[in-house]
Parts: sequence; C-alpha cells; structure tokens
Amino acid sequence: MPGYNGNVQPDSASPIILAENLTKTYQAGKVLVTAVRGLSMSVEPGEFVAIVGPSGSGKSTLFYLLGGLTRATSGRVVIDGIDFATLDDGARTKLRRHRIAFVFQKFNLLPTLSAMGNIEIAYTVSGRASGPNGTPMDLKYLDHLSEILSIQGRLVHRPAELSGGEQQRVAIARALITRPAIVLADEPTGNLDTRNSDAVLNMLLRSNRELGQTTLMITHNPEAAAIAGRILYMRDGEIVREEKGSRANEVLPPAGAAV
Repeated sequence: MPGYNGNVQPDSASPIILAENLTKTYQAGKVLVTAVRGLSMSVEPGEFVAIVGPSGSGKSTLFYLLGGLTRATSGRVVIDGIDFATLDDGARTKLRRHRIAFVFQKFNLLPTLSAMGNIEIAYTVSGRASGPNGTPMDLKYLDHLSEILSIQGRLVHRPAELSGGEQQRVAIARALITRPAIVLADEPTGNLDTRNSDAVLNMLLRSNRELGQTTLMITHNPEAAAIAGRILYMRDGEIVREEKGSRANEVLPPAGAAV
C-alpha cells in the first residue's frame, strides 16, 4: 500500500497536511520506544480524515506531531506549505494559533468563565484582535456556530451548568471561532455517552461540510470514525490500511435540531 510508510509526493494541488518519513522515538528509562515509524501521509484541503487504532498504536503521538505540539525524531511535517522543522518555538506557536484548532477529549473549559467567556479568551489568545490591524471577534459568525452546534442560549452559563455534550460543543465553538484551516480532534467523544457522542460527531461533520475546515480526528472507535470521508488504521506506529467511511455521505439533521 504505497504512500503511507515511505515517501509521499504531493499532488498538483498541495496537501494541507503532509507527513514524510515521520518517526518519533521516546526514551523510557534505558529503553528506546518508537511510537511512530517512518510514517508518511497527506490530507487534502477540506477533507475529513479519521485515524483509528488501539491504545499504543501511535495515533496520539501522530496527533501531537501533526499539530506541532512535539518535534519528530526524524522526518518532517508540512502544514499548508510550511515545514514545522524550519520554525523556532515562537514561530511554531504562531502557526498553530493561526492555522490549527484543537479539540481534546477533556473539554478544558475555564470553570470561572461562562461559555461565552471561554470562547472570547480563546479568540484573544489567538492574537487576531491585537495590534493596529486586529479584527474583533465576529459575533454574527459566533451566532452561526451556536446554531450549528445547538448551544444558542447556553453561552451565558458556566461549564458546571452545562451537560458534557454541551461542554464539548462549546469547546468546538471555541476551536472554530478563529476560523482555522485545520481542526485536529483527539478522542472528542471519549467522555460522552452515546447520544452526546453522536451529537458531537454530527457537529464536527457539519462544520467540516459547511465551514470548509480540514478535519483530522483521532479515535479508538471505528463507529465514530465512520463519519469521515477517509479512515486510516494504525498499528505499531504505522498506517496499515485505508477505507472510506460508511457514514461519510449521510444526510445530517437540520442545524439547531434538538440533540
């Protein structure tokens, strides 16, 4: 299966995410542990890709490598034409803030702030509002996100006053408010029951379709991965097979429908 654990040649339309011969090795005491082994892959703009694997397969390490949160031992990660390896820490942080949004299993909402406050502080930290050419947060866009994510009327509440599903949808709004080119989601339904998991997956798929973000989701759950256009299966630090998501083309419920 060419193109995964070897060299990837970009198509004429350059991939927005490109990994080439990516390897990550950790020191665990006196033992070297290779979590990702010579992996190559690419994701095209606007794709929804899921990476599936059991615990220890290397999928979370790959997530951190693709998000620029850790450095590769060898190989390279190119995000929208920019090689992470050529950037210092400050430039890597700036690239992440402006091009990539993260959604984690833990919602990571600040408990003393309302949902609105959590979204506002994420926008402020992104740097988009600062400087003479800064742009205020687009409240009409936030209204649109709130409708897509079914959190209208919930933004005045603090996290403790929200359900788990609502907290995760607020976390998704926080990620999307900066209009990132790429959304990286690591086990976004891991802390949710089936009903809320389905709602969050539908919202990720809707944001991919309607807002045009490239989405890459890490999950251990093949059922969750089924919404993706493309599913890559990992084992022992390598991608071992690919298939199309069985739910990739399903019709979504209307935006704002009860969940």
